[in-house]
Amino acid sequence: MRSSLTAITVAATLWVAATISMSAQSRWGANYFPNVPLTTQDGKVVHFYDDLIKGKIVAINLIYTSCKYACPLETARLAQVQSVLGDRMGKDVFFYSITIDPEHDTPAVLKDYAEKFHAGPGWFFLTGTQADIDLIQKKVGLYSQLEPGNLDGHTPNLLVGNEATGQWMRNSGVDNAKFLARTMGDWLGNWKNQKANPVSFANAPQMLLDRGEYTFRNHCSACHTIGDGDRIGPDLAGVTKNRGREWLHKYLLAPEKVLASGDPIATKLFEKYKKVPMPNLSLSVEDATILIDYLAQAEKSGPAPKAGGAAAPATPPPSRASASAQPVSSLKAVLEPYLRMHQALSADSMTGVHDAALVVETEASRLGASASPIRSAAAEFSRLTDVKSARESFARLSNALITTAKAANAPLGDDMAVMFCPMLRKYWIQKGPKVQNPYYGKAMLECGRAVTELPTLD
Repeated sequence: MRSSLTAITVAATLWVAATISMSAQSRWGANYFPNVPLTTQDGKVVHFYDDLIKGKIVAINLIYTSCKYACPLETARLAQVQSVLGDRMGKDVFFYSITIDPEHDTPAVLKDYAEKFHAGPGWFFLTGTQADIDLIQKKVGLYSQLEPGNLDGHTPNLLVGNEATGQWMRNSGVDNAKFLARTMGDWLGNWKNQKANPVSFANAPQMLLDRGEYTFRNHCSACHTIGDGDRIGPDLAGVTKNRGREWLHKYLLAPEKVLASGDPIATKLFEKYKKVPMPNLSLSVEDATILIDYLAQAEKSGPAPKAGGAAAPATPPPSRASASAQPVSSLKAVLEPYLRMHQALSADSMTGVHDAALVVETEASRLGASASPIRSAAAEFSRLTDVKSARESFARLSNALITTAKAANAPLGDDMAVMFCPMLRKYWIQKGPKVQNPYYGKAMLECGRAVTELPTLD
């Protein structure tokens, strides 16, 4: 009797385990995840479910290499997690950083980016078609609406999961490295192998929270140490003495602007540390002051200090359209008022936008039927009163202008550049190579890159 009951119990346990496993696989397995092709930084074609997800513990995040805000910090944090996981990387834990700007982020570009952050075995930087990447984003729950109000355009989330057990969770991509490593290494499917080790909270150490230390750990520790050597960026020991508080304050608040100004210190650091962008951390003036105070207090004595941090990438060269049979003057008459609209929206202003749009509409009418999309898009501005709506119409006007110029094989002028915002997937035309994003305005003016030729737009 006892033997029979034991056999029944074992059989029931196995049946329940099998049912749970089958249920997990049915819900979060091949029937759910797309099996679309992607290409690694080494040029190898892999399939999302069969090659990357199936039977593995994984961490998935979204990046784009021209990002100046969250992406560098997010990638640096994963580099820390990689270090904590050690030789488990590439064996039972894998990282997948998927670009949301596949037009620019080719395998070669991704390989260079991966090397800057010391990506090792098991960490893949992936690209593919925009449609396939969009599908993956939505299926894994990392998709977010592209809103200009969001400083980085997307949320730096990190999806971690174990396909075999059906366990998935979403964390912040810039969370504590040890916490993220433990989430992947111990909690996903390995809980059943853990031995009970009760700890009395009565013996827990007292936590002394310092705002300066918190700010450093949260924003800086992924790339820097204070006295323990270079990481992705330089060791910050002695930085307040070597660089001075005024320079540090300015650099912490807007590293991309300091570099763009030609500052010799920022330029030297940018070149020395492999052109890894120092992200704009969106610190308040108070946060920057507190962080500098903390650095001054935490500095260790030792060898000559290595100062500063890496800065934002230099702006790519402007695009120039090919030679044209259409007179430059006819396009110039449309571009001049268009550029005034661009400048206003880049400054979060509607000043002069309606008047300039009226000029665009008038000049486009003189160009004939081929420029009717420009005239129609410019006419929209007559009923707009707010910057948000004007930016939407400006995107349509930009597309119409670019499409017309491409169809007519018309040059835009030697000093004109066609720009692309990877987050909003919108184009615009501007004067000069320094990025001035009209869709984000002052909130993220430098977001974007130049394209090498006029795009084909739907």
